[in-house]
Amino acid sequence: MTDSAASLLRLMQASHTATLEELPGMIADHAAVAGMRDVALFVVDIRETVLRRLTGQGLGAGDRGQEFTVSGSLPGQAYRRVDMLAEPGWEGTHDRPGGRRWWVAITDGVERLGVLRADTDSDDEPVREGLRDLASMAALLLLSKRSFSDSYARLVRTEPMNVAAEMQWNLTPPPAYAGHHVTVGAVMEPAYQVGGDAFDYAVAGSTLHLGVFDAMGHDTTAGITANVAVAACRNARRQGASLTETSRSVEATLIEQFGTSRYVTGILADLDMENGRLTWINRGQHLPILIRGNRWTTELACPPAGPMGADLGLPVTTATEQLEPGDRLLLYTDGVVEARDRYGKEFGQERFVDFIRRHHSGRHTLHETLRRLMAAVMDHHDGKLDDDATVLLTEWRGGHQQELTP
Repeated sequence: MTDSAASLLRLMQASHTATLEELPGMIADHAAVAGMRDVALFVVDIRETVLRRLTGQGLGAGDRGQEFTVSGSLPGQAYRRVDMLAEPGWEGTHDRPGGRRWWVAITDGVERLGVLRADTDSDDEPVREGLRDLASMAALLLLSKRSFSDSYARLVRTEPMNVAAEMQWNLTPPPAYAGHHVTVGAVMEPAYQVGGDAFDYAVAGSTLHLGVFDAMGHDTTAGITANVAVAACRNARRQGASLTETSRSVEATLIEQFGTSRYVTGILADLDMENGRLTWINRGQHLPILIRGNRWTTELACPPAGPMGADLGLPVTTATEQLEPGDRLLLYTDGVVEARDRYGKEFGQERFVDFIRRHHSGRHTLHETLRRLMAAVMDHHDGKLDDDATVLLTEWRGGHQQELTP
């Protein structure tokens, strides 16, 4: 076993009882064994606008740490491109001239967590491989601590968060996933004041479960309603319920809790990742959009059964669609297309779909496309939305797993 591999193994073992605040020092100490110096971790904020250094100091574990913008900085470029970049013109430190300074994207699968900085004496392939290994280990260590660390939550926030958003961010799965022939990406705005929007996805065998939810209202009660809806959906799904049975279970749960005073619109879908067969139901939400070959776009059709919780008694219809390798499926809520500029002009479905096609046509990863999309929607609405905006984008690559876009 090489010194680098042995060091990573000892780091993993030592991390089991460590806190988030202890990670920067531990990672730097173990990296030094492999010849990496001045190692630092930078994590991205919720909106993916800045990269903040994890110093382990202060309430947010980032006191006295540098900060870089995701747009317009070299660390940000490494993050956006999911890449390893050498810093141009780096001449080393006073006591150790020469060598290279590297910026490496920290990812778990395709979820981007931040970037790693490290100095090395050379740039040969073993050094690059060691940097990639260290970044992978850093991702696993960050994930192992963030779910129970208030410090991590403070570090990745740039403004106060309301109670509804606090619930929603703890409810939703990670905003990125890849595997079993699919890539999934999601965004949700306004990140700090979200009310009743939620998204969900899960994998069971060869099935990918998908869902977007939009609860009535924009207050804390709307957030509670969305939480109840997602929890009821998961509960029914995990007991083997069909899409129709799941939506009826959600409706029954909402009526039990709120009468008919609160309801949730949504799309629930199942994708067979082996053969690309999509089944879905419409509970009063915007219809899914299918993009094929970056040229052909269609809105999938399914009679609406009405919002869950409204007790309208409408029949629930299950629609089906056969996807082709490379197809992209868009599920979204009304805040995306209904965002208006100062003149009252909506962002609109046509602009929404065109943005996805132009930015995801090989130039950007799926998740970078979504980051840019939500920035464009926010800019269109002068930085403050009147309604929640959520997008869940799925790309199916059946039979072409090697072509998955991270």
